[in-house]
Amino acid sequence: MTIATDPLVSTEWLAAHIGDANLKILDASFKLPGVLPLPKDDYLAAHLPGAVFFDVDAVSDHSNPLPHMFPSAEQFGRDVGNLGISNADTVVLYDAGGWVAAPRAWWMFLSYGHSNVRILNGGLKKWRTEGRATESGEVKPKPATFTASYDANRVRSMQQLIANVESRKEQVIDARAADRFEGRAPEPRPGIRSGHIPGARNVPYNLLFDAATGEMKPLDELRAAFTKAGVKLDAPIVTSCGSGVSAGVLTLALYRLGITEIALYDGSWSEWGQAGGPAIATGPA
Repeated sequence: MTIATDPLVSTEWLAAHIGDANLKILDASFKLPGVLPLPKDDYLAAHLPGAVFFDVDAVSDHSNPLPHMFPSAEQFGRDVGNLGISNADTVVLYDAGGWVAAPRAWWMFLSYGHSNVRILNGGLKKWRTEGRATESGEVKPKPATFTASYDANRVRSMQQLIANVESRKEQVIDARAADRFEGRAPEPRPGIRSGHIPGARNVPYNLLFDAATGEMKPLDELRAAFTKAGVKLDAPIVTSCGSGVSAGVLTLALYRLGITEIALYDGSWSEWGQAGGPAIATGPA
């Protein structure tokens, strides 16, 4: 794949371009509720030179009680503009190297009409392993103008997925660990039932990257992870997870396999799994 089509960029590529005027770097690190230190504190301690913090919880619909749901196009444009990003910029996202929120932020940029967005393969982990420079403290960007337009085809609602349980038009792939998917482990968010969407397949997101280096696995290994889970790569796919963040890792892997007409279930299990919610399934897929 060329840089024009592959969403990933290498540490070598970024190091060579880090001074470019229209290149903007965002740290999109994220952790589950209650895990310390907070991602913002990690960012303040060490981040890539010039990187601005992209807070997945802040760039979200604050009127919705569900965690970090997609905001309006107007809000996304305002929030991203305040991070110093314009429509003319190339955006490079990274996270700590555990592949959680950079793919979510990448999919948000694509969903709001900004295609010139990439993810640093290996993230901060690989960057630091290679002895590359980091900075501490907060980067205060100069606000820019960013105009966003929302593409609803890239996102699914619970109502759409309830209808899909009957029609099975789209395959639903869940990125959570197998014990959560099968209903053997409690959910990290209180009051959420255990199990999965009926008919869903399970591809735990950590199968898709190398924990030692933080890099995404080669294309043949990505393809094998999906096919082994019973996913048909030539049929429509929706990705899901605990709260719509790690699902982006599946979305990214599929995109790298050339499957770009995919959608992400924004509410994911934090919506579906609520008490009194739709029917759930337990056990293996």
